[in-house]
Amino acid sequence: MKNIFRTAENCLFHASIPEKLSQTHQTWQFCKDGLLSYESIDKPKPINATRFPDKPLWLPPKQMPRRQLTTPEGLAAFFHALVHIEFVAIYLAWDIIYRFRGLPNEFYRDWLRVADEEAQHFTLLRNHLATLGCDYGDLPAHGGLWDHAQDTHSDLLARLAIVPRCLEARGLDVTPAMIEKLEALGHTQGVTILTRILNDEVGHVQLGSKWFEYQCRQQSLDPSETYKKLINHYFKGKPKGPFNREMRIIAGFSDAELDWLEYEQKQ
Repeated sequence: MKNIFRTAENCLFHASIPEKLSQTHQTWQFCKDGLLSYESIDKPKPINATRFPDKPLWLPPKQMPRRQLTTPEGLAAFFHALVHIEFVAIYLAWDIIYRFRGLPNEFYRDWLRVADEEAQHFTLLRNHLATLGCDYGDLPAHGGLWDHAQDTHSDLLARLAIVPRCLEARGLDVTPAMIEKLEALGHTQGVTILTRILNDEVGHVQLGSKWFEYQCRQQSLDPSETYKKLINHYFKGKPKGPFNREMRIIAGFSDAELDWLEYEQKQ
């Protein structure tokens, strides 16, 4: 039997990209074959001990260079940024498994599936990036996604509100426009990859909504009011619209949550 928490620790605290991808896919197969153990072992290590590869260089979001999508350099930078997002998303999925114990086995299976899909996205995008003459790590990247993970390392409700139901949900808002821009440029392979990722991300946000509501029920909390409170507390500035209401509804957002987000946008 393979232990999910031991594998999570290996993936989070060893920097090797090939090993991380291999262990993620292998563990998901073990899960599907019923050969995975969910017995909690050891106390989680501090989140600030998590190890990332030496490259890319991480910069604050405001220091990231801006490039035009219509230039070869800009197109490569665009896909490099997406590769980085998917790479950090592998860590985010493993960290929610590793850091929060005592939950139903279904919780861990759900986020392991997410880790596997994020690893698939990373490989698809990295392979495509190679056709543009660039590899992951050749350009700088920003650490905003992981900053939010560190901020919510001790609060599962906050993690679910901020990562899948805020950061990943933002992908539902902006990715359709990215796809349209790539279509206009005739970049068909990029369109195919982003369409696949968008479809998967709806499911990831759905899982965030599912477990957020579960935790609220466990604590006798109102999900919509709790979501507003956590976003106000943890998110640096209000989420920016426009919001893809149709996709967010599919992904488990309530009308009350969306009304609040859209109302705040108008203020």
